[in-house]
Amino acid sequence: MSKEIGLCLLYRDMWQSSGKYMPRVDQLVKVAAPIVDMGCFQRVETNGGGFEQINLLYGENPNTSVRQWTQAFNDAGIQTQMLERGLNGLRMYPVPKDVRKLMFKIKKLQGTDIARSFDGLNDTRNLKLSIDYAKEGGMISQTCLCITYSKLHTVDYYVNMAGELIDMGAQEIAIKDMAGVGRPVSLGKIVEGIKAINKDIIVQYHGHSGPGFSVASSLEVAKAGADIIDVAMEPLSWGTVHADLLTIHAMLKDAGFSIPDIDMKAYMEVRSLTQDFIDDFLGYYINPRNRLMNSLLIGPGLPGGMMGSLMSDLENNLKSLNKWMEKNGKPQISQDELLIRLFEEVEQIWPDMGYPPLVTPYSQYVKNAALVNVMQMMKGKERWSLLDDNTWDMLLGKSGQVPGDISEELKGLAKEQDRSFFTEDPQSLYPDALEELRKEMAEKGWETGQDDEELLEYAMHPQQYVDYKSGKAKAAFEADLQKRKTENASASKPGQTTVASDFQPKTLSVEVNGEKFKVSVAYDGDEPVPKAVQPASGQSPTNSETKKILAPLEGKIYMTKEASEQPVKVGDQVSKGDVVCYIEAMKVTNAVKSEETGEVVDVLVKDGDDVFDDDVLIILK
Repeated sequence: MSKEIGLCLLYRDMWQSSGKYMPRVDQLVKVAAPIVDMGCFQRVETNGGGFEQINLLYGENPNTSVRQWTQAFNDAGIQTQMLERGLNGLRMYPVPKDVRKLMFKIKKLQGTDIARSFDGLNDTRNLKLSIDYAKEGGMISQTCLCITYSKLHTVDYYVNMAGELIDMGAQEIAIKDMAGVGRPVSLGKIVEGIKAINKDIIVQYHGHSGPGFSVASSLEVAKAGADIIDVAMEPLSWGTVHADLLTIHAMLKDAGFSIPDIDMKAYMEVRSLTQDFIDDFLGYYINPRNRLMNSLLIGPGLPGGMMGSLMSDLENNLKSLNKWMEKNGKPQISQDELLIRLFEEVEQIWPDMGYPPLVTPYSQYVKNAALVNVMQMMKGKERWSLLDDNTWDMLLGKSGQVPGDISEELKGLAKEQDRSFFTEDPQSLYPDALEELRKEMAEKGWETGQDDEELLEYAMHPQQYVDYKSGKAKAAFEADLQKRKTENASASKPGQTTVASDFQPKTLSVEVNGEKFKVSVAYDGDEPVPKAVQPASGQSPTNSETKKILAPLEGKIYMTKEASEQPVKVGDQVSKGDVVCYIEAMKVTNAVKSEETGEVVDVLVKDGDDVFDDDVLIILK
């Protein structure tokens, strides 16, 4: 009798790995019924990392979205699964213990059956609570082996890790090949090793298609005993995403596996609706290059899930860098040249950083460090001259233990900056917070919601939730979408580009729930609006008297990071090396340090301002 094998449709990750946004809840509800009618899926990935923030950025309630979106699958008996990041929960940085516990309870009540939990460093300590809390909340606990390829990440490494997780109580194991760099035969051996530990445990394979291994890997793991294979489908398969349903289905059937047939009428409806969502607005946030596979990814091992944001970051930073190059009489570079330099730098620094698995958020940290290094070195500065706080926390052990040794250069830099390494359980650094957050919501007059689900959103995504409640998030999204539509209309009419651009709005008035927001709009190629530099004294100092603190990269300004900090103000004395503000760029926070000593005579930025590389932030004398 042929072995049965199941398929899981990654409807969340299809979008996550393609661009910035997911469909709105009304669109998700619309596509759910035909997905059920396709008749070939045992599971559907419905929510998890990234999904909640995206809802909030739209101005939608994530709790409503999850409940409505999962309902059709619950009714049909198709299991739903979510992705969660262990210590980081649903976000990019650590979460208090009580917030993690509440998350599993709520997501089960909202209709999610399986919690796929991973730790970006493969530190099993960070997964113990996920296993316990998932089962306590009534969910199936599935834990991940984050696959990467290095001298440390061997078959034995992963089989031993799976054994630890099974001993901790994990009910399923996922082979999470987020970059698609796992070699097919080795992945098959890992599955064989897991089944040798426990022949009955469910093993699910998740592999991105970027470098081209994933189809062969799907067949190898299936032959080795994997029970479920993750797939995507047109128009969002391949490239930075996952292998296509039709390909995997035909291959497994030919190999003799028992697998349900696909209702092609329903398939075409899902395909058509997904394309409609792209045509509606989601295509404005998808880089066409994400549809391409690229074997160059074998070297750096960067995951498909971050390639969408990487190409966007690359585009923005290239503009900034080329402005600097032009200003300084240097030849400009192409996006491809910057991409290759980035890949080479990732290969160079990854071992120095202790071989962290290249998965969210640590893939972003390695990529960001590499990109900033490339840009700084092109300007004549040293490697590691600007390293963000989130990456430092990873290197120091505050998020878990990296698999390898940190380089002596980075250890020396940590000592020079008076940073200390942490070897205890990372969760101990993040105390319970729900009761304090409950009080804050009461003070704001906000309800904690059904089963405390609104409390969870506020606890998990505080700033996004505040912006959602105020209407600011929806206004910003609608303004950004309008900007992109205007740009697209201009670009689609080559003969009228100049005329159209003359009428591009510089501000938009957006109404949300009866409240109007005025939003500034900048277009590609726009120069930042110059700000008048006038010291508080009213006396404009001569150029010889002033010193400028410049933005080291493009991003959003925050004057402080912690509540205990005081923002820099006119009259303050600043010494060389002092932190004067922060720039949030590429999902991490970078401390901006003064390269000069002097008295602050003007501060040209405020919280929330967008700045470009080399913009003047603060004037000293």
